[in-house]
Parts: sequence; structure tokens; C-alpha cells
Amino acid sequence: MYIFLVIAAVISISLFFHLYRPFGGKASASVKRRSSQFKNGKFVNQIPTPMGLSFAAIPAMLSKQFAPHPNRRPRQPLVPERLDIESLATSRQPHITWFGHSAFLLQLDGKTILLDPMLSRRASPFQFLGPERFSKSLPATIDQLPAIDMVVISHDHYDHLDYDSIKQLAHKTKKFFVPIGLAAHLEKWGVTDDKIVELDWWDTSSIDGIDFICTPSRHFSGRTLTDRFATLWASWVIQSKDTKLFFSGDSGYGPHFKEIGDKYGAFDLALLECGQYGPLWPAVHMAPEETAQACLDLRSTRMVPMHWGGFALAFHAWTDPIERVLAASKKSQLTIITPKIGETVKFKADSLPTENWWDKA
Repeated sequence: MYIFLVIAAVISISLFFHLYRPFGGKASASVKRRSSQFKNGKFVNQIPTPMGLSFAAIPAMLSKQFAPHPNRRPRQPLVPERLDIESLATSRQPHITWFGHSAFLLQLDGKTILLDPMLSRRASPFQFLGPERFSKSLPATIDQLPAIDMVVISHDHYDHLDYDSIKQLAHKTKKFFVPIGLAAHLEKWGVTDDKIVELDWWDTSSIDGIDFICTPSRHFSGRTLTDRFATLWASWVIQSKDTKLFFSGDSGYGPHFKEIGDKYGAFDLALLECGQYGPLWPAVHMAPEETAQACLDLRSTRMVPMHWGGFALAFHAWTDPIERVLAASKKSQLTIITPKIGETVKFKADSLPTENWWDKA
């Protein structure tokens, strides 16, 4: 009798992981082999990258995640600025709007581009459980946004690639740019394959006068306990005729920043990971001081720190990332742009937002 119960349980769990749509799809081996980073059955980083966090350590980490910690979240929910949709089409200068964490709306050469548009309430496969957004609303809902020309995804972790967001964007977006392996997720969620451009590191795809260049990062991937390293992770260079922007996705510090800077810099703006770091995973997330150095390596004098202000995914105070990167930048000529969530920034202008708005939050 017990053996049948065990078999039934195993089958049920297997079906759940196969059928539960937010977990995503599974890329074929032939697709993965298109990448120079796919070796011995998994995707790898440029240099050795110890994960630090083993599967055995996950229960203890989760226990710590749900334990109360002072200052991991704002005292009150953050209140985003409302996005002025009508002004998006009229401004001729390139500009960005931060949606919190690593999500941005970019206007470039008349095109509307979304970067890592994780716009759900929780960074989790379950919207009733998991890290909850610091704000109760967004600068705009997906329904309120204009038609999207391009969506760029850095990797498949839940705080960057979100099932509900992609489902809503599937029918109002012309093209999705993703690293190799992620097309399987998007196709399972309703994005047709003709809309998806899947690239390896150093590959370039151009559309409407804008180049999308898939560049290295130092990280990992996975949406379940069994698919770590099953898809590629990446940073992105986005460049038009007269504007260059770098989007880091998630990344530990490494030589790839200087490689990218030497090949594509100088940049008008770098959107750089600065948050959710900790001693358990020092190789796959940067400390704020490393973020400042990465910006110098990229040959960018202007930076918007990201991967903070959205969710508590690590155990530092929620303002620690921005305070430390500002302190580190004083030793250099970096301009750290600090927009409020929902504030639109013309990032090539002379006047830029640098207010410490979090002190009042």
C-alpha cells in the first residue's frame, strides 16, 4: 500500500513541475548547443564562479528570509511617481523610467523598450507567497503602457522574468530579445516564435536602427530546484546611431565589464546591479563598491544603480546599496543618478536627479 502512495506522490510532484506554467518551458539540447557557453551539459561563466549557496543550505536561507529583520523594507510602502504616458511619444531625447528593482522603460529613437519587466506583486512562482514588492502600485500597469517595440530579458530568475508580465506583454510587443534557452519559457506563455530573438554572448541583432548586443555576465539561471544552469544569463548593450546604454542584468564582478567597455564603450548610461548581495553569494552579485568599479571598467560616467528598491531578496538594509555606491563614487568622477520609482530621466541631459529620496521614505 505504502509503495503505491509513494509512487502516486512522485507522479503528482513530477506532473506539477511539468504542468505548472510559471515554472516555464524546457529548451532542447540542440538549442543549448548553439551557445559557446554550454559545456558538459550546462551553461557556465567565463571564469570559475563558486555559488556558495548549496541546495542543502536553501532551507536555512529560506528560514532567514521569512524571519523579521530591521530595515530590510521601508517603514511604509513606497509610492511611485505616476508615468506620464502622453509625454513618452513627444520627447525627442532618450529617456528611461525606473519601475523599481531591475525593470525599466526605455525610450530610444522613437521606440519603446522594456528591460526585465518583472511587474508582478511578488518575485515568486506563487503570487500568494514570496518576496513582496515595496510599493503597492506601479508607475503604470501593462495595460496602460503604449505598444511595446522591444522587450529585453537578462535571465530567467523570478525577479527578472515573470510569467504574468510576459503573458500580458505577449500580444502588445513586437520583439523579445533573450539569451539562449529562454525562448522555451516565452513560447510556453503565449509568445509566438517569430517574435523571439535568442542570442549567445557577443551576438548582435539589429532592428529599426537599434543594435541589441548580448554580452556576458557572471551569474546563473534556474526556476526550480532541478534546472540550475539550464539557460544562459546575460547583460546587454543597446545602441542607436548616437546613444549607447549598458544593462547589466544580474552579475558578480569580473573581467567581462572591462571587455565590454573596451569593445563598446564609452556608454552614455550604465544600468548596473547594486543590491541583493551577501556573504552567501559573493561571486554572483556585486557589492556596491564593485558596482562603482564596474561602471569605470565600462567607461561610463553616468550610472543608475538598480536591483534595489523593489524587493528584499538579501539580508542587508534596503538603503544599504544606494548609500554605499554613492560613497564609493565620491572617489571617482562617476555621476550616480537616483531617480524615484516612476520618475522619467532624460539621461543625456545636463540636469539629472540626484536627490536622496529614500531618506524621506
